[in-house]
Amino acid sequence: MRTDVLIVGAGPTGLALACQLIRYDVDFIIIDKNETTTPHSKAIGVQARTLEIYEQIGLAEPLINLGTLASKAKMFAGGQIRGEIEFGALGKGMSPYPYILFVEQGRHETLLHDFITSHTREVKWKTELEKFSQTASGVSAQLKKASGEIETVEAKYLIGCDGAKSLVRHSLDLKFEGSTFERMFYVADVRLDWEYGHDALQVFLMRNSLLAFFPMTGEKQYRIVGTFPEEFSKDEGDILYDEIEEQIKQDADLELDITHVNWFSTYKVHTRHVNKFSEGRCFLAGDSAHIHTPAGAQGMNTGIQDGYNLAWKLAHVLKNGSGEKLLNTYNEERLPNAEALMKTTDRFFNLAAGKNPIFAFIRLYIFPYVAQFLFSLNVVKRFVFPRISQIAISYQDSSLSKTKGAFKVKAGDRMPWFEIDSKSVYDYLHQPVFHLLIFSTGKTEIPQLPEDLMSKWHGKIDSHFFDLSSPVAEKFGISRSFFLILRPDNYIGMISDDFSATEVEQYLDIFR
Repeated sequence: MRTDVLIVGAGPTGLALACQLIRYDVDFIIIDKNETTTPHSKAIGVQARTLEIYEQIGLAEPLINLGTLASKAKMFAGGQIRGEIEFGALGKGMSPYPYILFVEQGRHETLLHDFITSHTREVKWKTELEKFSQTASGVSAQLKKASGEIETVEAKYLIGCDGAKSLVRHSLDLKFEGSTFERMFYVADVRLDWEYGHDALQVFLMRNSLLAFFPMTGEKQYRIVGTFPEEFSKDEGDILYDEIEEQIKQDADLELDITHVNWFSTYKVHTRHVNKFSEGRCFLAGDSAHIHTPAGAQGMNTGIQDGYNLAWKLAHVLKNGSGEKLLNTYNEERLPNAEALMKTTDRFFNLAAGKNPIFAFIRLYIFPYVAQFLFSLNVVKRFVFPRISQIAISYQDSSLSKTKGAFKVKAGDRMPWFEIDSKSVYDYLHQPVFHLLIFSTGKTEIPQLPEDLMSKWHGKIDSHFFDLSSPVAEKFGISRSFFLILRPDNYIGMISDDFSATEVEQYLDIFR
């Protein structure tokens, strides 16, 4: 078999990547050793940036309809509610999806899989990567089917989305360094009877442990995540559910009745990332490239963004004649993000459950009582939401980013969200091409772009002309006419207040 891209692994990262390749009309084969999508809930938090990505292919609303929005967080200590945070619209004005969505990974994967099959593609289930080799012109991979038959695939590129124990990463001999938290984590999806409502995330504050209840789709359905004490010494496979339930009741310190257990798991948390995201014609995405604590629901969403970053670059090399050096920017942009994310999730976990006595004191005796006030402040919302939702991820240091002028928003930043005439600016940006956006005061002469440039870029870039309204001027921090060029992933490639056709041509030549 021959294809442009071989995707190894059909979890959320691999499936979402396949959806993006369909968007760009890139041929691919996707395989997975499992029989079908996961039946379990696993990763449940879907961030605003992921929904913005899915909006472009019509999957945001269907996914929202499968999940639950928690409008607030209640904080417990000693069996009593000590504080409450309203965050149903924490990101209002910053994203069309100003919240965190909770949806089971199994439902999420099924939605992505259905999108793939509706576009006459399929996942090759029960198919395992045995080995592969690469040359300067392609990758040759041997696949083992359930029958034992060996099949060979010749691909131009291979992408390993095959998880933390990635065969692709091991075969490429890439480093995967970091550390391991000593405490054992547990997760359980249950039906729960208690006196508290189903509209909130319930967080239990303790001196050096973690316990949280996430509302899930379905009456009285919850995801419970927690940790055993450090002195708990059993291995993962030896822990019984009864021990988990005993720990939950002990830490919650209130009346509750777990009437049914849908699924549970125990695991040690590792924080690691690769030393580079690619080697030759082979790339890594998702857990094969980075793993970290579950704090902030970042892991799955980061893997989806990996694929979103890589897909358009592969498409431009394969279909639009871009040089292969464009693919080097995948590592250039995503590796610093993985490094920063690992540090951030470690800090967040230590703040939420670490044994540092200062953090423990703040967690128990200060934070619950001031949190509601703090999260009512716009300055706190503008700091917290972009970081949790991943809309703050930026590639300002990328070789693909060029800023000319004094702007609050820089090249490398995600295109900020706002409305124009009561319509989301993102509604104009669904096509999988570059976008030229001009915002004019009406006082600046906007020159025509040269015909040869328009001819070279015909079908690869579209253009939009808007009046410079007050909300736009405020977002960008500028009161005069300007333009920007958006990459196909809706990150700003170039932003300038100098209407020079030469500047535009020189920028776009990067992608030739």
